[in-house]
Amino acid sequence: MNILRRGRLGNSIKEDVAKYTTSLDFDKEIFEADILCDIAHVIMLYEEGIIDKDTAKKIIEGLKGIYKNGIECLNLDPSLDDIHMVIENELIKKLGEDVAGRMHTGRSRNDEVATDLRLVLREKVLEISKLLINMLKDLLELADEHKHTLTVGYTHLQHAQPTTFAHHLLSYVSAIERDILRLFDTYKRINISPLGCGALATTGFKINRERTKELLGFDKLIENSMDGVSARDFILEVMADLSILGTNLSKICEELVLFSTYEFRTVEIANEYCSTSSIMPQKKNPDVAEIARAKLCKLNGNLVTALTILKALPNTYNRDLQEITPNLWESVYITIDTIKMIHGMLKTLKVNKDRMRELAYANYSTATELADTLVKEANIPFRTAHGIVGEVVRKSIEEKRDILEVIKEVLQKYNLKVDEEKIKKVLNPYENVKMRNVIGGPSPEEVEKRIKAFKERLEKYEKEVNEKINKINKIKENLLSYEI
Repeated sequence: MNILRRGRLGNSIKEDVAKYTTSLDFDKEIFEADILCDIAHVIMLYEEGIIDKDTAKKIIEGLKGIYKNGIECLNLDPSLDDIHMVIENELIKKLGEDVAGRMHTGRSRNDEVATDLRLVLREKVLEISKLLINMLKDLLELADEHKHTLTVGYTHLQHAQPTTFAHHLLSYVSAIERDILRLFDTYKRINISPLGCGALATTGFKINRERTKELLGFDKLIENSMDGVSARDFILEVMADLSILGTNLSKICEELVLFSTYEFRTVEIANEYCSTSSIMPQKKNPDVAEIARAKLCKLNGNLVTALTILKALPNTYNRDLQEITPNLWESVYITIDTIKMIHGMLKTLKVNKDRMRELAYANYSTATELADTLVKEANIPFRTAHGIVGEVVRKSIEEKRDILEVIKEVLQKYNLKVDEEKIKKVLNPYENVKMRNVIGGPSPEEVEKRIKAFKERLEKYEKEVNEKINKINKIKENLLSYEI
């Protein structure tokens, strides 16, 4: 007899209905967390005198055995709905219902699954954070190598101003640091215990929610039981964080694809992250970066799916909620896999310094500094200087003449005098970069300061992640080695 349906429903179920409604296909993600949750709950029941010592001991040892054997050894019968009932059913087969049937005292699957999801998701958030930290550490090393590597920056994908490749790389570090901080902040709202909320109204048994919170390593309790079983905003928050992260990662992929083209030729992606054509033997295609761009789009779709599922649900638990989790896990694993791919591409990137320098010198990228110099040296408004330099560039292009030659004529036309050596200096892209020593600017001196600052903060972030991981591992160790 089906232990879940035999009472109210008389064990009747159609096979296709069971397959359609079961969550077992994706419950593998919470299998271990569910057993840890069970052990913590049973310890609490024993300590509060709700079940006796012998019963608690047998249940805990049985759960440890199931944990050790793994999900592969379980009968994943879809008529049991989910992993919670599969584990309880297995325990009843081993220990009998008089013993194992007491495990679920004072608890619902509603608060159980909400707890399991938080236990797993907090680890995934830390794993993603650690991957990002490691990637940024290597990006900072690459930036350190290229503090003096002159290149050109773009706006509207047109040459804009000279910069350095290190400065460009630090733009990635700066953006992804915020992704790490978002995940850290979200972790606070994940690591809150709903265990003990029951189906929606807690329980009449004198349970100790503070004790299970402590045993499972949560920081706080959810203080309203209806909210405890229905809240999935912590999942939305993670998925939103990943969607924003995915946008930043996709931008890196886009630039790797773009800058590795023959037209740019500023970087070359390593062969192992590329493919060739089935017909054109000369081709080296940036397939990994392209596939990553596409896969990261799914993060946005999954977020919208989760938002849409939740937007019109009444309190408290509705079975619709289980359909959010496949989208969550897909987003998590796409993110993990893609970070590894992008990290690999960046770590093995070949940088074409000569081509970068060529582009920096090629297309009037120093015009802004030239206008600023006219403001400083000729004491004219910037808008006036902007118009004069624009005229200089236009005449240089139309008449195919050197900009230095043209500017002398134009300055004479407006009866302005600026020292020629100063003009030559500002027209030099590298001198141009060196002048930009403002915080966050591209000068080698300033970039070096930013690299140092980023490294110091990453060390702090890494320490925080490691402390949390160690705490979680200790919690698992304590629960799996607990003896009554």
